[in-house]
Amino acid sequence: MKKFIALLLTGALAVSALTGCGSKEESAAPAAEVQEETKDEAEEAEAPAEEKGTITVAASATPHAEILEQAKPILAEEGWDLQVTVFDDYVQPNLVVESGDFDANYFQHIPYLENFNEEQGTHLVNAGGIHYEPFGIYPGTKASLDELAEGDVIAVPNDTTNEARALLLLEANGVIKIKEGAGLTATVLDIEENPKNIQIQELEAAQVSRVKDEVAFVVLNGNYALEAGFSVAKDSIAYESADSEAAKTYVNVIAVKEGNETSEAIKALVAALTSDEIVTYIEDTYDGAVVPFK
Repeated sequence: MKKFIALLLTGALAVSALTGCGSKEESAAPAAEVQEETKDEAEEAEAPAEEKGTITVAASATPHAEILEQAKPILAEEGWDLQVTVFDDYVQPNLVVESGDFDANYFQHIPYLENFNEEQGTHLVNAGGIHYEPFGIYPGTKASLDELAEGDVIAVPNDTTNEARALLLLEANGVIKIKEGAGLTATVLDIEENPKNIQIQELEAAQVSRVKDEVAFVVLNGNYALEAGFSVAKDSIAYESADSEAAKTYVNVIAVKEGNETSEAIKALVAALTSDEIVTYIEDTYDGAVVPFK
């Protein structure tokens, strides 16, 4: 009898042991599956974005190309390879977009773009506003407009829209008076009052800052002021306010050939350049010389 009971106990223990092993195997299988799923998710997160293509942009060096460089990693995360080429004039960047050699450019405001289309017969359009650069009057051989004397020289850009902008800023500060209605097409021929016979020296925009040691004052685009080492907040004698009509009129835009403004690549480019990261970069970097367009 004792032997029979012992055999029964041994059998029960054996069944229990087998049942225990079976439970472990059953519970281990789901855990392995969870680990595999977690591994797959991690690998998917680490995988590079699907390549979508290249976006080529022609730009002025400062601040446009600098801002574009900051946008590269944002676009790369979405699969876009942003390639930036710097130009030092205001003509070629438009011509290379018109020809299709570049996808877009970033250097100009809308009045210049519209005037260029009219004069050159190009078909460029605004794909999105990015920033505004206050136009300013900067010291040359003199530090204050109160020092202006008979026959002093002031250098301004010679392209139609930027010359008008410079002249209107001089008018706003009492240096000259422009004929009523001249507006954004004003030239030196539209000066109707010039009490001190100030000489307006018209130069290609990139050249204006280079004569600052030869003239009383220079009137500069924001990007060329930066290149000359000027701070609009600290060095300008006068400048357009950020809440002025000029901020809306002279917003710098991404320009593309008509028909391309709604392409996936251009929409991605504009979205990157208006992202919070780029807005913060602009505000932290340019000391008021470049203002994000909102």
